[in-house]
Amino acid sequence: MPKISKKGLQMPASPIRKLTPFADKAKLEGKKVYHLNIGQPDIETPEGMLNAIKNIDFKVWAYTPSEGTLSYRKKLTEYYNKLGYNITPDNILVTTGGSEAIIIAMMACLDAGDEVIIPEPFYANYNGFACQSGVEVKPILSYIDNGFALPPISEFEKLITEKTKAIFICSPNNPTGYLYSREEMEALKELVLKHDLYLFADEAYREFCYDGREFLSPMHLSGLDDNVIVLDTVSKRYSACGARLGCIITKNKEVWNTGLKFAQARLSPGMVEQIAGEAAVDTPDSYFEAVNKEYTHRRDTLVNALNNMEGVFCPNPGGAFYVVARLPIDNADKFCQWMLEVFSYENQTVMMAPATGFYSTAGAGINEVRLAYVLNNNDIEKAMICLDEALKIYPGRTVDSAQLAVGSK
Repeated sequence: MPKISKKGLQMPASPIRKLTPFADKAKLEGKKVYHLNIGQPDIETPEGMLNAIKNIDFKVWAYTPSEGTLSYRKKLTEYYNKLGYNITPDNILVTTGGSEAIIIAMMACLDAGDEVIIPEPFYANYNGFACQSGVEVKPILSYIDNGFALPPISEFEKLITEKTKAIFICSPNNPTGYLYSREEMEALKELVLKHDLYLFADEAYREFCYDGREFLSPMHLSGLDDNVIVLDTVSKRYSACGARLGCIITKNKEVWNTGLKFAQARLSPGMVEQIAGEAAVDTPDSYFEAVNKEYTHRRDTLVNALNNMEGVFCPNPGGAFYVVARLPIDNADKFCQWMLEVFSYENQTVMMAPATGFYSTAGAGINEVRLAYVLNNNDIEKAMICLDEALKIYPGRTVDSAQLAVGSK
């Protein structure tokens, strides 16, 4: 029998989706499952975006340019320049989702064996993208006790070697919801300039900042034009995860030209998606104001409920629509599976993502879970009642939720 490739064997499975068979079985048994495990918003996609698709009128569903259509890139330029990015259409490379943006950026900037430093916990698929690119992830721990703030720059310095080529950040963060401050971003700027590194910035959750907090992109910082690679997507901003439309933004022309070669190899991003994406840029501010208000309400409901449970700790995030909570449990993977396989409260249960899948450091996140507040407030309240009842009877409950926290401070 032919053998699977070494890369195929090394490729990690998604920790976010691995419990799906257990959720499916629970549903077949008649249980109501509250899905807090995955970042699929229930917010409606903007009407203008959907109408653009409905009103499409073409005779040939043709290829588009590998870099994306000029009309879409011009429209994107309007959007980003309102944010102060000061770019032209020639700084944008349209991709098939934010995932492809990350993969192309890694392949364009990093060689096999190069190292990229990523504060953890981080979006689990970064590991998969790095595996595809032959890149080695060097994790640097952030801690739940200080809300997952950026680790000290001195800790980054300890990890930097001749193989280090990039630092990768996500702000607001998936999975923690942490929003980097101006001081943290300035510190990163000095670090990447000192060591001549790339700074990859995943900005998928840019629109989701709460309590009047400021979103700051490395594109807003002077002196980083050759270093910054912004990775973006329409998935979360417009609640359009199925559109599979993203982009790379960089003022480094060599990076853009190199990325284009990889884009040419996959031919082109979709025509229909770009038509919808172009219309999306005209989404009124009122849409985002309503969404922000809704998510703030959901976040407050979720965080307050979690922190009112005995032995549970959950920082209050500044952005995105996720929290990471520390629970009084022995093992998050076991607990999340037990919730689906065994537990039921009034014929209901909750699906969460074990936080272990968002860490690379062995043993980290063993008693933490990620929850996405992408359900309506009523369902979140019911899900939290279920979780509270589950924690009362879980066989692997611990006395103190901090007992198993790796490196907890």
